[in-house]
Amino acid sequence: MRIWHQSFTVLQDLPAYELGLKKRIDEVIRPDTDVVLHGQIPGTYTNDYPGSDLAYGVLYWMHGLQWIAAAREAEKQGFDAMVLASIAGPMAREIRTIVDIPVVGYGEAAFNLAGLYGRRAGMLFFIKERLDFWPEQLRHWGLTERFAGIEHAGVRFNDVLAAHMDDARMGEVVDKIVEQGEKLVRETGADVIVPGEMPMNLLLSKAGVTEIAGATVIDGIAASFKMAELLVDLKRVSGMRPSNHGYFHQAPDRGRFEQVLAFYGLDDLGSRIPSS
Repeated sequence: MRIWHQSFTVLQDLPAYELGLKKRIDEVIRPDTDVVLHGQIPGTYTNDYPGSDLAYGVLYWMHGLQWIAAAREAEKQGFDAMVLASIAGPMAREIRTIVDIPVVGYGEAAFNLAGLYGRRAGMLFFIKERLDFWPEQLRHWGLTERFAGIEHAGVRFNDVLAAHMDDARMGEVVDKIVEQGEKLVRETGADVIVPGEMPMNLLLSKAGVTEIAGATVIDGIAASFKMAELLVDLKRVSGMRPSNHGYFHQAPDRGRFEQVLAFYGLDDLGSRIPSS
């Protein structure tokens, strides 16, 4: 089984994070599964942190075009599934209408899985500018009643990145995240915690944090890749595929899709998506 991993970061700019991802993914996947890491095209952002652009809805969706192109490329190259390794899972619903391989978004998988571990799930996050985004995103996923609330993790991307690069920094950064997680549980009653943003998720996994104040912490990397393996297996043994009914799920004509990509000059965008 081959799985295409897609990050919202430019992985070449973040070697410590990339190395940690590879190590953790290898720990959770099956022996017969091969995962190839992919990131955004170098130069996508003005620095090594996408949050400065992702704070704006229009730039978020414009950068999401790379995810559509990546999915098309993954299918062309014969991958069996795709993991959108960003908690927002950019364009996931749209991507499922243009490819015939399972597509798993980290946040969508994590919050759905949270219902098997507890009653209500809260989220820790570090991109403050996206506070308004999350209640709307949970509504989009149909999970509003399960959503307990959101709490800032007390750290920023650069703090998390520094902890990935320097083990001496890990303890203080993780302690701060745990402190904020305890606040989330105390103030919202959340009994499951989803770590927002994959770099923070990876850091908590590396530190062995599986619960905070009694609330289960979802390991998004493990959940996403095990879900991808499961969906590939289900497709093979049962033939189940995403719905093709109604406006939100109906697949456009493949030929017309390719024509529209070419019209906007995007027909070769997928070939520019770098692997590592």
